[in-house]
Amino acid sequence: MEMFDLLAQRAQATPERPALEDTHDGVTYNYRELNARAARFAAAARQHWRLAPGDRVAYLGHNRAEFFVMLFGCAKAGLILVPLNWRLARPELQMLMADAEPGALIYGEEFAETAHHLTTAGVLGIALEDTCIADNHTCYQQDLANATPDLSPHPVRSPDRPWYLLYTSGTTGRPKGVIQTFRMMESNYFNIGVAVGLTQDDVLLNVLPLFHTAGINLYSSAVLLAGGCVLVSRTFDAGHTLTLLAERATVFFAVPAIYQALREVPAFDARTLANVRSWGCGGAPLPLSVAKQYADDGIRIRTGMGMTETGPTVFLLDEDAVLNKPGSVGKPQLLVEVRIVDTHGKDVVRGAAGELLIRGPGVTPGYWNRPKATADAFSSEGWFHSGDVARCDSDGCYYIVDRWKDMFISGGENVYPAEVENVLREHPAIADVAVIGIADDHWGEVGKAYFSLAGQTRAPDTEELKAFCRARLAGYKVPRVFECLQQLPRNAVGKITKQSLRKS
Repeated sequence: MEMFDLLAQRAQATPERPALEDTHDGVTYNYRELNARAARFAAAARQHWRLAPGDRVAYLGHNRAEFFVMLFGCAKAGLILVPLNWRLARPELQMLMADAEPGALIYGEEFAETAHHLTTAGVLGIALEDTCIADNHTCYQQDLANATPDLSPHPVRSPDRPWYLLYTSGTTGRPKGVIQTFRMMESNYFNIGVAVGLTQDDVLLNVLPLFHTAGINLYSSAVLLAGGCVLVSRTFDAGHTLTLLAERATVFFAVPAIYQALREVPAFDARTLANVRSWGCGGAPLPLSVAKQYADDGIRIRTGMGMTETGPTVFLLDEDAVLNKPGSVGKPQLLVEVRIVDTHGKDVVRGAAGELLIRGPGVTPGYWNRPKATADAFSSEGWFHSGDVARCDSDGCYYIVDRWKDMFISGGENVYPAEVENVLREHPAIADVAVIGIADDHWGEVGKAYFSLAGQTRAPDTEELKAFCRARLAGYKVPRVFECLQQLPRNAVGKITKQSLRKS
């Protein structure tokens, strides 16, 4: 398999079909226009920014349709796009810049001040808007307008050539740049696009950040490969999202926190959302209570599982199993193999928990400039160590029990915090919860549960919560300490950052 210019091919096949719409400023591209714009980006990179194949281009800004111009423009020019997490503090962004060593930084006016601090010697600043150009920076719009594009397809390349880098959240230490390739995007199309049945008639509303694999690939890149249209929302607003879902979208993917926020909008009415034929969820476990609320209104939210390192789709749950298999992430998709192994690397018996290993064309070739981290992540047979604890039931449905690193040992017994968290979420006063292991002189480690309240309810005391857990869990799994927080710390895709809780 070789890397063809899929955007040029799509523009030739369906030139006038709508491809992108920016819901913030109304900018639209059909496939002919998108291909021409990406070609102008590639030309500007060569002619004005003096970038050569293999160079990195960083982007700091909110979601916008122009992001996909940059993405496919980098493919045409052989460049590597580096989307930066705009939620990070300046020192964290400087660390990513030092790791990726981009030759240029494209930025939106909303982050102009930060971008000026990041464009040190050797890094060209490129302002998307001409109102925020520093003395030594250039203007994106002018450079593209003055470029002479080549509209012919880019040369055929290796499908494993780095296309863009996605940095891990860094919740467990120094962030790593996960290499993303053409082969990974194509594999994800088969793993998610075929399962969902994406066509050129589909319209996706994307509200997830485009510095994350979910924003790029669930389902945006798959919809573009299918020839459909992606509505790109600048940031998430629950009320505006409901309006767009009711008026335009046919497919939608989000994280649990977004589904919960939509239900809290006073104007929420499931009857207005009948045109959305497929609902997906990932990034974190979808609470059963939320799944039931939507199911009662005729909306079945399909859960799944994937990672930045896997392109991302690995598992997907069938719609008819949403309520029959609560907590399941479903079954492995077309182009992926999985195993569950014990600490010695041996396959466990069906139903037992162990580490999830993943192999297939959608798995990353490795981490940017991190050969040791890459070697540590893969077995000699090419299996990627996910770091997740999983189990498989008798029907072949998989469950993510917990993160391998989150497991702690209390009195010689393994405790998986996710199991305890699922129980505590059933308590009517608790909105969300995170359990970690803390040191204990007698037991070695015991559980501590951080929780937030549902609405204006009274915070239950420790003994009440212990009793609630004892009725549902073995004694060694019951947390010894409980702490109520106004809200739990989360990263950009809604995952609770337990490292923040451990540090506190």
